[in-house]
Amino acid sequence: MTALLILLMFVAFAGIDFLVRESARRHREKRERQAREAVLNLSLRLDFTDEAKSLKRVEVAHPKARILAVDDESVVLDSFRRILVLEGYNVDTVETGPEALGLVQRNNYDFVFTDMKMPEMSGVEVVKAVKHLRPDVDVVVITGYGTIETAVETLQFGASEYVQKPFTADELAEFARKLLLKREARLEAQRQPTVRIVSPAMAESIPSNEFCVPGGAFVAPGHTWARIEPSGQVRVGIDDFARKAMGIINEVVVPSHGLTVQQGETLFTLKHGSESVHFGAPLSGRVTVENNSLQSDAAPVSASPYDRGWICMIQPSDLTRELPSLRIGKPVVEWYQAEIKRLRETQAPLVPDQGHLDMATFEQQFLEPAAKA
Repeated sequence: MTALLILLMFVAFAGIDFLVRESARRHREKRERQAREAVLNLSLRLDFTDEAKSLKRVEVAHPKARILAVDDESVVLDSFRRILVLEGYNVDTVETGPEALGLVQRNNYDFVFTDMKMPEMSGVEVVKAVKHLRPDVDVVVITGYGTIETAVETLQFGASEYVQKPFTADELAEFARKLLLKREARLEAQRQPTVRIVSPAMAESIPSNEFCVPGGAFVAPGHTWARIEPSGQVRVGIDDFARKAMGIINEVVVPSHGLTVQQGETLFTLKHGSESVHFGAPLSGRVTVENNSLQSDAAPVSASPYDRGWICMIQPSDLTRELPSLRIGKPVVEWYQAEIKRLRETQAPLVPDQGHLDMATFEQQFLEPAAKA
């Protein structure tokens, strides 16, 4: 009975906490919406004709994005302003293409919405001009039923999407939300990745959007690392680049004890599902120690590639000649930047529903060159 009462009290407290939080969230959203309505009503009385004759501008606090809309129908522009401002966007509207292009040259917009059919300058011309002036701006075409085919054709000129009018407030708000998510994902992918030199154990705590290289270890072109131990043996594993490209590693095939390999020859194999990836030896030598614990639990390779996830140790046979072909320290960071960019630009297909590179293509494009070195 006591346990039941405690459970009921816990459920009650959890329910009250949820209601309080939900009420606070709704109150905050209502307050923000009221503030945006006030800004909307005030801004429409301001004069911006010094920038463009038909320009109307509404700016809110902490905007999600800045939007410019051009349409020769004032009723459409009124809808854009009211819907998108209340959703938290800064919105400029003008009625002609030339005015829009003048504003694009002077302001930083995230999106430009343009009608297809307008006097003076058509939507197709606006798309071409905006993408010429500001390739980083996402252009969206506003189209009616009769111009959908032409709107689709504008995608080849750089338009990112098209929206059909008439639209409801909810439809436009949801459309803008998806556009923003798509843009943010693209910009994130284009940002220069952060690459840091870290101690072996630190790799476990590095954020997933950063890359790390092992301090004190050499990195081979085939994305394996080699750390020289006090005994003269070399400890070997995969680097952070290979770890992130592969994703979850299900199985590790460690090399046989006593195996003799030449630099670049297959030393060990990792498996992602049914796919196998072969890694070349960073240095020539004989396998002296294997991390056999990985055969029953491959997780450390993904979680701690420079520490607990090491693969094996080898006794190098030609260290003096081969070591200069590896990188260490700052050169690794610079090389990583180029490799990450190359990986992002690769046309390799993605494995359906798994969100990672086809492993055969990854091995061919990023690991096999090491075997040919």
